Amino acid sequence: MNIHSLDATTLAARIARGEVSATDALQAYAGRIALHNPVLNAIVVPRLEAAVAEAEQADFARAAGAPLGPLHGVPITVKESFDVAGLPTTLGHERRVGHVAAADSVVVARLRAAGAIVMGKSNVPVALADWQSNNPIHGRTHNPYDLTRSAGGSSGGAAAALAAGLTALEVGSDIGGSIRMPAHFCGVFGHKPTPGLIPMRGHGLNPDAGPADLTVAGPLARSGADLELAFAILAGADEASGTPWRLDLQLESRTSLVGARIAVLSDDASFPVDCAISGALTRLAARLADAGAIVTRDPALPLPSRDIYRLYLQLLRGATAARLDDAGLAEAIAKADALDPADESYGALMLRYLTQRHADWLKADGRRHRLQQAWRGWFGEYDALICPAAPFTAFPHISGIPKEQQRMMVNGAPAPAADA
Repeated sequence: MNIHSLDATTLAARIARGEVSATDALQAYAGRIALHNPVLNAIVVPRLEAAVAEAEQADFARAAGAPLGPLHGVPITVKESFDVAGLPTTLGHERRVGHVAAADSVVVARLRAAGAIVMGKSNVPVALADWQSNNPIHGRTHNPYDLTRSAGGSSGGAAAALAAGLTALEVGSDIGGSIRMPAHFCGVFGHKPTPGLIPMRGHGLNPDAGPADLTVAGPLARSGADLELAFAILAGADEASGTPWRLDLQLESRTSLVGARIAVLSDDASFPVDCAISGALTRLAARLADAGAIVTRDPALPLPSRDIYRLYLQLLRGATAARLDDAGLAEAIAKADALDPADESYGALMLRYLTQRHADWLKADGRRHRLQQAWRGWFGEYDALICPAAPFTAFPHISGIPKEQQRMMVNGAPAPAADA
């Protein structure tokens, strides 16, 4: 049996039945890490010595008949941006070398309470601000399927580790594709939940700061069942913050696709999708129809995609503007003031929205809430929407080119990377 090929749900069940020990599982993953991680550079902060002791304790607890959590004895890794007590949290910043977290983040504490054993932390880009996972402290993570290509970012180390069988489960964060893009590039599962459902305390450079707008935590895994299990463990109010709410999700009761109303968006006039992806979605639409679903191809959205894109960038850059110091903000304002008013490129929009007035952000926030209401109505007509995770597949490593100037090949032609 190849332990590394099992998903976390199956591995947890086998450990609980005594078919596999937590120690054997950890040794299997440690062997995979020793063999493949030197090339992939996915796991960059090891914690194997402590994990060995915890695996032995997990086996003792099971043998003694102690209550077992849903991830009892399962070896996992977590994104470097989440605090793990005794390990550094740098987000790739050289100035953070030597930092050691004093306590676990909420998500790590919940995973450990469920019985998971943390083997280490996975790689990220500097400030979690790229679609590649590369930084001056730990270097670059490579895609397990093609070492010349990106594993994605910012949860790139997480997705690469899962795809290569170096870990059973991962947890990442996402504001601009940071779970979805790496999962897409590496062929694994990722879930970006509704904001607020999973606490963010202990994520980022300041463990006590409130969560940034649009930023969420979510699991990455090798199966949909693992996403469901991990989400059930991670979601819920942060008790320490005094948030007075209780999660009560209404789960899907449907057991058949017959009659399900499914919309499939395979391409977009404003943001063309590479035929390798749109073709897969076309084939999926046909399979869904054969299974009895009522499939609608390329439906009208509640708001045109170009307008959704602009609104999202305005909210996104409003959220990330707080990362700028006074000098950086002054520089951005000067550049924004010098822009051609007709310039609608990603770089121009980014500068304008980084320096927008608070009143303009409030208006955008109002448009966001109206759009949410429109989506609720839209999903009264459809049960699900399936669409591309990105307009292109994993791209070759890029160095020295600012994000706003990067181009990706889509159907043989260059397209702005920010179209993702």
